[in-house]
Formats: sequence, structure tokens, C-alpha cells
Amino acid sequence: MSTTSGTTAGRVTADPTSGSPHHPTDRPGRPVSRLTEGPTAWSSQGRGWVILEIVIVLALSLGRSGVYSIVNLIDKLTQSKPLGDQTTQMNPSITPDRPWLDLAYQVYYFILPAAEVLLVLYLLHQAYGRARSLIGFDLARWGRDLGKGAIICASVGLPGIGFYLLAHAIGINTAVSPANLTAAWWTVPVYLISALLAGLQEEIIMLGYLVTRLRELTWAPWVAIVVSAVIRGSYHLYQGFGGFIGNLVMGLVFGYLFLRWRRVLPLVIAHFLMDAVVFVGTALLAPYLTWL
Repeated sequence: MSTTSGTTAGRVTADPTSGSPHHPTDRPGRPVSRLTEGPTAWSSQGRGWVILEIVIVLALSLGRSGVYSIVNLIDKLTQSKPLGDQTTQMNPSITPDRPWLDLAYQVYYFILPAAEVLLVLYLLHQAYGRARSLIGFDLARWGRDLGKGAIICASVGLPGIGFYLLAHAIGINTAVSPANLTAAWWTVPVYLISALLAGLQEEIIMLGYLVTRLRELTWAPWVAIVVSAVIRGSYHLYQGFGGFIGNLVMGLVFGYLFLRWRRVLPLVIAHFLMDAVVFVGTALLAPYLTWL
């Protein structure tokens, strides 16, 4: 590890404009992602503070969801009804008899995921600068990102539906009901916003943030991706073991693409498209999809 001004007590210090570890740029205006380079510390924070930050972020966001999902799965497994005969509802209405209040609840539930995304972008910016460019969450290649997202959606989403049907058929997954909002003028927009926030939350936190910070700790890229994928699978355990396995595989594929492209935006787009198709499609076609 080399810096321009040395190290003190495990804390890297360097000139933030020199392309040194503190600020990932080779020259002003050109951010460089070092996610796939060899082990090196390239922020000004000590190792212990980085670990503490990761623990806090996960405890406040998707790590907490993982713990809930484990407890919820234990609940399902200890019921008299087999797992395959149970149903998991997503996007439920809170007050179906009062649509205006139901909408208020739905908007309220958007606040925390949005805040989590803003938090990790802020933390990345504080640590490295140019956070959105660092993880590829910008519009510099929006056309390519959109095309890649659509291809990923089709390539991962269709096999994913097939795997879900198999997992439910063999009894290792609950029946998942993804669209349960009361029909109103705002129903489809709420589904779309839910899909967008899911894409932003999962991909920016689990890939853009977590993989970047684990690389800061000199973890090998494949180890960082496996850890991220396992956590991704864990917070889908509320659906059953099929939800865990399917999302674990998705996490590995998305993690590989993130390291290859160094851009999280196409993965956010793909995630949004998959969830939007499932949420809105189920809501519109529910009478014809009772077999699903």
C-alpha cells in the first residue's frame, strides 16, 4: 500500500486530488472504480470505522430485513400447515375500505427505503467523493444501461418464474401473492414506485455500497459478491427456501455483472422491470393467473 503522505495509526492520509487512495480519480473529472483491483485501502477511514459503518447500515436496512425473514420462516415452518400450502402476501392494503388513508400508508412506507438509499450514497460520497460515478449510478451511459437492464430482466426474470413454480410445486416455498392493493386510481403508480424503490434499495445497498466497502477491507471480489448474495437471499426467506435460493443465484449473477461493468444502474433498471412486471401484471391479470 502506498500513499503520498504516509499513514498514521492505521488511517490512510493522502492528497484528495492526486488520484491517491483518498479520492478515486486518476485526474480531475474522471472517477475510477477500483472494485476489481488488488487489495488496497483507498479512503481516509480506518478499518474499524468501515466495519462499524457496514454493521450499522445493514442493521438499519436489509440486514434487519434478513433477521425478520428468518424469524418469519421459523414461524411458517412451525405451523401445522405445510410450507407449500401457505401464502405470502406482498404489497398489502392497510385500510382497504378507506382508499385515501390506504394511499397515505403506502406513501409512508416509501420513506424508509428511500432514506436508506440516500444514506449509503451520502456515506460513499463522504468516503470517496463522486459516489454516483464510483458505482455507476449516473446517466453517463443511460442508453446502454437501459438496454442491458432490459436484457437482464428477460434473461433472469423468466427463469426466475420457472424456478418459483418448481419450488412451490415441491413444497419448499409458499405461494407468493405479489399484488394485494385495493383497486384505485393510484394502485398502479404505487406498484411502480414500490418496484423502483426495491431496485434502488437492493442494488445500491447490496452491490454499490456493500461490495465497495468490503473491497475497502481488502476482501477478494468473489468473497464480497458471495457475502452480498447470501444476505440478499436471507431477506427473501419469508417466502420460503425457494425465495432464498432464487435470490442467492440472482445476487451472484448481478454481483458478477457489477464487477464486470462497474455500473449499478443497469442492475437497478433490471430489478425495477422484473418487479414492475410481476406487481402490475399480477394486478391486471389476477383473474386469469389463478394457477400461478
